[in-house]
Amino acid sequence: MYRTGDLVRVNAEGDLEYVGRVDQQVKVRGFRIEPGEIEHVLTDHPAIGQAAVVAHHDRPGSTRLIAYIVPDSGEIPADLHEYVRRRLPAYMAPSAYVTLGRMPLTANGKLDRAALPEPDQGARTDAPRREPRTGRERLLTTLIAQALGVDEVGPDDDFFALGGDSIVSIRLVSLARSAGVGLAVRDVFERRTAAGLAEAADEPAGPAPDLDDCGVGGTEPTPIMRWFDRRGGDIDAFHQAMLLEVPAELRQDHLVTAVQALVDHHDALRLTRTSGGRGDGTWSLEVGPPGSVSAADLVHRVDVPGGAVDAALVRAQVREAVARLSAARGLLMQVVRFDTGPAERGRLLVVVNHLVVDGVSWRILLPDLIAACEAAGRGRPPRLDPVGTSLRRWASLLTAEARQPARTAEATLWRELLTAADPPLTTGRLDAARDTVGRARDLTLPLPAEVTTPLLTTVPTAFHAKVDDVLLTALALAVAQWRRTHARGRHTALLVDVEGHGREEIAEGTDLSRTVGWFTSLYPVRVDPGPLAWEEAVGGGPSLGQALKRVKEQVRSMPDRGIGYGLLRHLNPETGPELAGLAVPQLGFNYLGRFPSAGAPVVPGRPEWTVAAETGLLGGADPATALAHGLEVNCMVRDAPDGPELEAVWTWAPDLWTERHVRALADHWFRAIRGLVRHVENSGTGGHSPSDFPLTELSQHDIEQLEAAWRVQK
Repeated sequence: MYRTGDLVRVNAEGDLEYVGRVDQQVKVRGFRIEPGEIEHVLTDHPAIGQAAVVAHHDRPGSTRLIAYIVPDSGEIPADLHEYVRRRLPAYMAPSAYVTLGRMPLTANGKLDRAALPEPDQGARTDAPRREPRTGRERLLTTLIAQALGVDEVGPDDDFFALGGDSIVSIRLVSLARSAGVGLAVRDVFERRTAAGLAEAADEPAGPAPDLDDCGVGGTEPTPIMRWFDRRGGDIDAFHQAMLLEVPAELRQDHLVTAVQALVDHHDALRLTRTSGGRGDGTWSLEVGPPGSVSAADLVHRVDVPGGAVDAALVRAQVREAVARLSAARGLLMQVVRFDTGPAERGRLLVVVNHLVVDGVSWRILLPDLIAACEAAGRGRPPRLDPVGTSLRRWASLLTAEARQPARTAEATLWRELLTAADPPLTTGRLDAARDTVGRARDLTLPLPAEVTTPLLTTVPTAFHAKVDDVLLTALALAVAQWRRTHARGRHTALLVDVEGHGREEIAEGTDLSRTVGWFTSLYPVRVDPGPLAWEEAVGGGPSLGQALKRVKEQVRSMPDRGIGYGLLRHLNPETGPELAGLAVPQLGFNYLGRFPSAGAPVVPGRPEWTVAAETGLLGGADPATALAHGLEVNCMVRDAPDGPELEAVWTWAPDLWTERHVRALADHWFRAIRGLVRHVENSGTGGHSPSDFPLTELSQHDIEQLEAAWRVQK
């Protein structure tokens, strides 16, 4: 029998296998690690009989993992580093190995950890983490650690193996440019390490100032704004919000000063949306000049006797704040300070109309708000980092891009994709009048840290993929299994609407890493992992890797990460009507990236400003707004103290789906994710696919032959 705190895993035979104790968990470079998991990987190597992993504290604030091993030959196996690299993320790889003839044991026959020798006695460091060679490398290791929210990063550590994603890469580029280092998001994807990025940034890569880029004046809507407008509902009720725990010494006048600096600096916060006046539903956007919006109309104070801020009070204040939002009057933001007295940490509610904010924007606004409050508290005028390309300039570029011949030619791709077979998942069809936000149901489910951690690191690293690729592969497998078990056929392809950040580098000289606005792209993708037995999918069988590679290639075949669909659908008068008449995917998928959990700092290094425990990211829309899909899954990763956890929110139209069916599909999805994690734990998994080599014409078969030959050479 296993005890509470025992760490177990399912082995290849499907049996539970003891790995270690949860109470031996250690924290290294900001990650919580189970040494038992590393020990299990080491002893899986055919030349290692026993292994013990301990955290060694070289100096205050510096911790590294030391592996004590008993090799069969007495020597460290030559392939050990590569073996470990393929099975563990970089932060879990031991920094040194100590070879022993036998493990020291206590009188009870258990490992005597106190008797293990110091690592400098017979230790061999395998691929040691070197010190940065240049000041730029050192700066970039610091910035990568800050972007990821970890304690320490080495110059050769892979950004994505540490849990980075496309949204965090934008944050990294913003931090780098603020520090005087010119980078582009594509550099992060291509170079991946601080050392590689230091080479790419030898010459400042930031765009030259665009003297014609005036952010004030009439502004074109982005495609996602047009998409939402067609769903109906009151735009003023469409909002997102964050609740923060703030320093007790934060004063109301300092907050007003900070918010004024924020709205004067970020053009989107001064946007107005006005009706065309013809009664035909037309409207226009205008960005007012700095000073046109007064922070006095945006900042409010609520006295909380005794400091008792609870969820009910927060919800009430959210409702009142949303009622004050008005796109017509340029009131797109509300900030509510819960005053709990001079001795208690207060709360700060920030509500923003979704018309001008997205997931990336929050990662700009909150650090800027904190920096402005701290400057005001020191009696200094807030000075925020400059914005590259304005919202107005980018919207104009999108409108022009939608009419370019090369972009217009994409219409054939989208037409073929949306007219291919997509058998119905439900007996009814989505009805805009009936299936609304007000009638929707939702279900929130978490995926524990022991699964989420490899989902973010080991699995995408092994396949040179993104987290989205892994999640979509699992979703396609789950839907195919749901079809089989609910008499919906044996169709394996999944047509799904995917949301992206929309800040693609489609124009030279643009920089959106510091631009606030609603840039989200929404585009259909058809992913087909191929026929795969469900038992093999959930068991991590050998065919699962091929399924992931297929989906990865299908997702990457979308030009510019799908941004063209929204341009042609909503901004091109020639292609728009035809695309509007085609099918809409039955499912919607959105991976929002990583967010701090309750109690965690909003910005690394600012422990006084944290995500409030009462609630985190909030949001809502007018109940009359039509649902975009019969079923949607929105997921994000919460960086909790015990490790990252994936949080999935399923939302559905109750006339099309039942909760029982949604729970079954959600369970299939999580089981498929676990199967992919198990697959990577097996030996010989992973590898490249054709899109990893854009300058060649290698097929998947060619790549696998080369990889096999390389392994033989090793």
